[in-house]
Amino acid sequence: MSKLTLSVDERVVSRAKRYAKRRGVSVSAMVEAYLASVAEAPDKSPQDSPPILRSLRGILKKADLDAYKKHLAAKYR
Repeated sequence: MSKLTLSVDERVVSRAKRYAKRRGVSVSAMVEAYLASVAEAPDKSPQDSPPILRSLRGILKKADLDAYKKHLAAKYR
């Protein structure tokens, strides 16, 4: 196993230690699990997605964000 040195804000480290203790794991195990999850190659291709997700993929590429913001502003007045 390799050793890794990180620079992390003290408050973040403190919260991470409390979180790990409540869950009965080490901070090292949490960091390792996170790094393993982001370093994995996606094992599913878009064709493996459910049909409903495939039908929605790319639908918002040309969305008008300003119109959506106006809609939300009017909706939540």
